[in-house]
Formats: sequence, structure tokens, C-alpha cells
Amino acid sequence: MSKATDFRLARDPFGRLVFVGADGEVHDGVLPVHAFPVSAPDEGIALVSADGHELVWIDRLADLPDEIRIFLEDELASREFMPEVQSIRQVSSFATPSTWQVETDRGLASLVLKGEDDIRRLSSSALLIADSHGIHFLIRDIQALDKASRKLLDRFL
Repeated sequence: MSKATDFRLARDPFGRLVFVGADGEVHDGVLPVHAFPVSAPDEGIALVSADGHELVWIDRLADLPDEIRIFLEDELASREFMPEVQSIRQVSSFATPSTWQVETDRGLASLVLKGEDDIRRLSSSALLIADSHGIHFLIRDIQALDKASRKLLDRFL
């Protein structure tokens, strides 16, 4: 396994990530995987080969050279689409399935909650909501939501 700074990254003609280790060994179809994508998004990242073997462990993205760090940040952002809910504007019904109108860090969105089981508690203050299309919406801190949003959310918890 390479050290966190003894490698290079590139893309092949198909857009897949290519890892070149310090020994010159090339691995196609490499995937970056977060250990804790919600609680520590800039820490604990493994680069994993197409057959599932860890090639390198990265303690912190900030420790990488700028070129590799930016490359990985872009790759992770394209793979881990998880809008963060900033407010809940409206809920169609307090029975499920229900349609929620939410404001996220990426703009206004509509999600369909199939059942209360699709709301998972990550910690005492964080929730992950899976909509009917498989998109995960993050509420990082329930207490940071406005009072009206918390009241709507309480009906489902």
C-alpha cells in the first residue's frame, strides 16, 4: 500500500480514475471512499481498486498536494450528491407517502417520503432522509432549522 503522498491520479479515456503508485503499478477504475462522509467529510478517505483492495489511506485531504486534493474533491463531489436541508417549507400530508418541499444548500427541492423508516437518525442532532428516488438529504443539525421546520419534522419522528 502506498503512502498518502506517493501516488498520482489521472483519468482514462472513459473518465475512470487511474491510480499510479510510487512503484509505477497502475490501477484502473479506482474509487475514493469516505469512512465518515457526514461527520468527517475531509478525513478518512481510502482509494480502493476495482477489485475492492485499499491502495492508499488518506487521513486528511488537506495534507495532500493541491493537484491531488482538488482532483479527489471533484471526484467525491460528483459521486456523493447529498443536499443539506436548510428548511422544510411544506409537507403535503402527515401520513406517508408525503411530498416535502425543502430548501437545501443546492436550491429548492421536492422529495417524496415513502415512510417514517426513510428518516434515519445519524446522531442526536443529525438525520438522513432517503426519498423515493434514492437521493439522500442530510439534516446536519435539527436545532439549526427554523421553528416551523422543526415542528413539521417532529410529526415524522
